[in-house]
Amino acid sequence: MVTDDFWKKPHRRLNPLTREWVLVSPHRTQRPWLGKVEKAAQPSALQYDPDCYLCPGNARAGGVHNPQYNHTFVFDNDYPALLPEVSSVRTADPDPLLTAVPEAGTCRVVCFSPRHDLTLPRMTADELRAVVDVWAQEMASLEGISWVRYVQIFENRGALMGASNPHPHCQIWASASIPNLPQKELASFAAYQSDKKRCLLCDYLRLELERKERIVCENAGFLAVVPFWAVWPFETLILSKRHVSSLLQLTSEERNLLGDILKRQTIRYDNLFETAFPYSMGLHQRPSGSGEGAPWHFHLHFFPPLLRSATVQKFMVGYELLATPQRDITPEDAAARLAATSEKHYLD
Repeated sequence: MVTDDFWKKPHRRLNPLTREWVLVSPHRTQRPWLGKVEKAAQPSALQYDPDCYLCPGNARAGGVHNPQYNHTFVFDNDYPALLPEVSSVRTADPDPLLTAVPEAGTCRVVCFSPRHDLTLPRMTADELRAVVDVWAQEMASLEGISWVRYVQIFENRGALMGASNPHPHCQIWASASIPNLPQKELASFAAYQSDKKRCLLCDYLRLELERKERIVCENAGFLAVVPFWAVWPFETLILSKRHVSSLLQLTSEERNLLGDILKRQTIRYDNLFETAFPYSMGLHQRPSGSGEGAPWHFHLHFFPPLLRSATVQKFMVGYELLATPQRDITPEDAAARLAATSEKHYLD
């Protein structure tokens, strides 16, 4: 029987999605902090910024002008990381230690709103539903490309997470191969299905609903938890309560509920330290062309860097880069703090 004392001392936790370990060191929360301090992030006060290349009517790279859009707006990234036209020739080097292969892909940008000052936690239910719908439309469109194997929808919010523009937007990258993290998750889903004859995240969902130790918030369609194996201080996993493998399987009501859980979760983030909380968020879905019966459970990851306040962030350095990820605050404590945070935005 695991005692309370066990959880207060250093221990490792296994991430069943990646089959990797994280070191938890709860006693280190007492140490003094003399590290780097960042300025608190503040939301934009401008509804329209004439210098923003994502605002309606403004010029982007190469002189292309955005239309005067009123809702969401999608365009091909002007500086894409992937290109649809690449050579089909593999590296000519015969040594397997120097392997390289071409990678085709396409990258798109989705503006959530014409308003420069809006973010997910400040948007209305109708506006959030429009975002979910455009995600589904783009996913269906990109999966229609014969060579696309995976569609990754993700949002980097805040300069700390590399966002080059505060205008509310996300990116969609469609690639000819399955990226590393989804590939690891796919292998874990398949192995669990083969061994247990059940879905890994369906079982985990039931466990979290029973234990009620790491739940942040929930609605009829989704559960937000700080996962047992979280690496980032306030990392969150959002799980669909119904077993589906992709966004395209969600009912109309479930799309509304996805928008609702996104708003409630991101309000909590902003309220935690009363700042425009930075994060990287992404939807994880079954690989393209694998069919809706693929061993997969639809979920979303939130990876936020803030640790102690709006001005103190966590870095992956030293032992974490060279050995194993490590965290101080336990997932249970992080979940309790998020769950206790108001769902009324601090700026309202």
